[in-house]
Amino acid sequence: MTGPGPLKIVYLCAEDPRDAWSYSGGNARLFELVQTHLGDVVSIEGGWHGLGFLRRLVRRLPERIWLRLDWRLRVMLGRLIGWQLSRRLARLDYDVLFCTYGFQALAGVRPPEDTLTVFTSDAVPSVYRDSAVGRSFGSAVSASRRMDGYFDAAEGDVLRRTDLMLWPSAWLKDGVDARHDLSDTASVLVPWGANVTPPDRDSLVLGRPVGDPVRLLLVGRDWFAKGGPLAFETLMQLNRDGIDARLTVVGCTPPEAHVNEHIEVVGFLDRTQPDQLKRFTDLYHSSDFMVMPSYESYGFAFCEASAYGLPSLCLSVGGVPVVDGVNGHALAEGAGAAEFAAWIRHYRDDPERYAALRTSAREYYETTLNWEAWAAETRALIDARLAAKRAAHG
Repeated sequence: MTGPGPLKIVYLCAEDPRDAWSYSGGNARLFELVQTHLGDVVSIEGGWHGLGFLRRLVRRLPERIWLRLDWRLRVMLGRLIGWQLSRRLARLDYDVLFCTYGFQALAGVRPPEDTLTVFTSDAVPSVYRDSAVGRSFGSAVSASRRMDGYFDAAEGDVLRRTDLMLWPSAWLKDGVDARHDLSDTASVLVPWGANVTPPDRDSLVLGRPVGDPVRLLLVGRDWFAKGGPLAFETLMQLNRDGIDARLTVVGCTPPEAHVNEHIEVVGFLDRTQPDQLKRFTDLYHSSDFMVMPSYESYGFAFCEASAYGLPSLCLSVGGVPVVDGVNGHALAEGAGAAEFAAWIRHYRDDPERYAALRTSAREYYETTLNWEAWAAETRALIDARLAAKRAAHG
């Protein structure tokens, strides 16, 4: 435990926390951390209760439709579902209602006054929609734009009633604070960690130079969303410049136009299988740069790269956990292959600066991008806010 004693916690999420793949594994990891570091946990369904049949119907639609429709319908049904959930919560003995990812799970919910409601997510719909990340994916339901005001108001209502909000990125905290006028007491920046078992620092060769050939790595389930085309162009730019470079792709398959003798496509690796886990970790050890100009709200892969002292090159969009000159470089939106290749050449030609970047990337993981740090800060914040709330209520 990171605090003086275990808290009694109800864990609430719109998706089952036992699903290892929901929210890129983040939900399962958060559930595990709350159990191991914060207290005694009961997980309750954050779904639709007596209206579950509606949700099952929605999820028969194409994924790009139901992903957008599911949470909106949950918000619209919030008064009825929230009333049912509130009645269930009133029968439980707990200190903290800990909700993750979808704010809609809290729509219409009224927890007991002497409990603390905590929410953490890497995005909320309003900030995501109006960002470069949201614009890059567009809207699969154009009519939903007419309802933006309604859903923004519902989002603000939920967040202003939440006692403590833990945001993994300054991008999200700043956006939510400005939109919903949240205080720094309730809205706090607490970065998330890497969803890998970190290697021992002694196993890392942090002082080594960029290799020959230069080995680039991209990890993700969607080639286009992870910026695969720009990573491919960066690879080709390096080779046109006379630098032997190779790109290894894990988790997805590029289209034929982006496959040649310089690319190795590994495909999906199941990290629960020892041989595939070894292949995965070997790639982090042997690569020189993670090149992933993705459009996403966070990106656990960048945290994983930092755990291995692997510098990341990405775009400065969304809440990517990459700090310039610390664990890589986040280039301005619109940067092209020439700019990405220039940074790689820069560090290839300056081994000392590259070694320093690898070292600071690992240090940033050790101090910030790890779940132990998240759990310790989260426990301290919960203890302080819960004590203050109960003192205020006598």
